[in-house]
Amino acid sequence: MSGILIATDAWRPQINGVVLSLERMSAAARELGAEISFLTPKGFAAVPLPGYSEIKLAFPMPGEIARRVESAAPDHIHIATEGPVGLLTRNYSCKRALAFTSGYHTRFPEYISSRLPIPEAWSYAALRRFHAPSHAVMTPTASMRDILVRRGFANVRIWSRGVDHLLYRPRATPTLDLPHPIFLNVGRVAVEKNLAAFLDSDLPGSKVVVGDGPALAALKARFPLAHFLGAKQGDELAAIFASADVFVFPSRTDTFGIVLIEALASGLPVAGYPVPGPLDIIGTSKAGVLSEDLRSACLAALSIPREVARAQSLQFTWKRSAQQFLGHIEDCRRRAPRATNKPTASFAG
Repeated sequence: MSGILIATDAWRPQINGVVLSLERMSAAARELGAEISFLTPKGFAAVPLPGYSEIKLAFPMPGEIARRVESAAPDHIHIATEGPVGLLTRNYSCKRALAFTSGYHTRFPEYISSRLPIPEAWSYAALRRFHAPSHAVMTPTASMRDILVRRGFANVRIWSRGVDHLLYRPRATPTLDLPHPIFLNVGRVAVEKNLAAFLDSDLPGSKVVVGDGPALAALKARFPLAHFLGAKQGDELAAIFASADVFVFPSRTDTFGIVLIEALASGLPVAGYPVPGPLDIIGTSKAGVLSEDLRSACLAALSIPREVARAQSLQFTWKRSAQQFLGHIEDCRRRAPRATNKPTASFAG
């Protein structure tokens, strides 16, 4: 497998699950012999995304998208996001009758309805139209596959995620000098992450939040006893994971939650709601407690041995993720020979 172009609206300097997934999966895919390149917002005019000033929304021109695709001359196109870059790449592929695959990473209908009076059904209808020409809609879990199928999506396939088990691991020396038990959350600090459900819970010890986002100032003011550490990366973040006692994941709208497997790899049991993402990652492993009573889940998770959490994480590797991704593309190429045709430089925009 070679010559894969991934079109994505999410890219550096953004730090989120989509960006990290694409970076780490592509690195593993290259080790398997694939040639991966990216069509990103870099070089396009952009404005801050409403509600997320740290995220810039690019506004490319169709002709420039065409030129970038034709310059890459890929054997296959994968459209990772449904933003302007993804949409124009989709439109280019449809106009050229080039088969492509796509990714469903983010539950935009739920995110939008949490902020605006827009029915989820409307957003799902728009996304269904976006993905309809895709020969494989890749989503991270079986639960999300089932949700999309019920919503009328076709050709839905599972593309899981991985974790760096060398970086995220149990450590003997804690970094956090706080009263135990330490209940930790890591991720974007935004309304759809439902962090208030965690911070409002009556729990012993300390509550720690790592991350940045539009809801940070309001949550700091509302929960002054919680510890907000800001955004962290790399070894510093991994050490924080290993210093905590329970990872609390109150989100009901994530498609996966890479932070869940980073926590498990660090030996951290998980407490969360029984929703897609946690249900798929924890499963029947007893590496976490999922309940509609989040406080009870947090307290019960304290009794889970760290080695049980670590063991559950070992099934999630970036090599396996890359193998799934490349397998879906190879299947697409077998079913749709036109997917192997390179685009020609005759699209004027």
